[in-house]
Amino acid sequence: MAAPRLLSGMGCVFEMPAALGRVRRPYSTSQTFAEVLRLPKRQLTELVFPLQDLQRHLLPESGPVLHLKTFEPSLEDIARAESLFTASARNRIEYLSSAERLDHAPDLLRPEVCFIGRSNVGKSSLIKALFSLAPEVEVRVSKKPGHTKKMNFFKVGKYFTLVDMPGYGYRAPEDFVNMVETYLKERKNLMRTFLLVDSVVGIQKADNIAIEMCEEFALPYVMVLTKIDKSSKGHLVKQVLQIQKFVATKTQGCFPQLFPVRFCWIFLIQLQVRQVK
Repeated sequence: MAAPRLLSGMGCVFEMPAALGRVRRPYSTSQTFAEVLRLPKRQLTELVFPLQDLQRHLLPESGPVLHLKTFEPSLEDIARAESLFTASARNRIEYLSSAERLDHAPDLLRPEVCFIGRSNVGKSSLIKALFSLAPEVEVRVSKKPGHTKKMNFFKVGKYFTLVDMPGYGYRAPEDFVNMVETYLKERKNLMRTFLLVDSVVGIQKADNIAIEMCEEFALPYVMVLTKIDKSSKGHLVKQVLQIQKFVATKTQGCFPQLFPVRFCWIFLIQLQVRQVK
């Protein structure tokens, strides 16, 4: 069961309108999101709220349900979060530096979020998608596992810093444990960790390394399920239920709701990140 300290630290829980409507105009939207808003309701739900779409594939009498209500933003909330990731003269988004050790990391006061996951889970691809509206930010993506060898720091306006951590497992840096463990344990301004899990294979032995560190250091973290387009809906539902059960019974600091993502539609992750600022 999720720890009370994490739930209370999430801020307000947004209310979802009964009908998915258009975003009201106080917040501008990108052309991409504006196109999404014009989709039929069912397609819109599938792309922006994938858990709601998966819920349809559960039989009413099957018993298990997906956690949908803990974090339930409106489309307006999502549009507001997207603007945070849109580069402009007033909102500079840029690469800062890389570090192999914590004492080489930039000394920053603003809140920090980090992304961590097994090699080849799609971490750099997800971060690249998050920065899609900041084209000058270069996030290197490789087809070879273990491409990221250092902690890479990115500044997101005046709000927070995003950190791309090295992957664990295959071709991980030799000093991975010391590098990442020290960062997770001692980085005072780390507000949230996003732990990426391959939805095709579920939680693997290597994933327990990161999970155990987050639990040991009492860090609030969120599980993000990648590669959801690589499985059938039935297999994906099965994996989500298994991981959801793991989170409920084996963790204290993990947010109870999972976040399945397609890299081209990462609006909910943007909104989760926005909560730390």
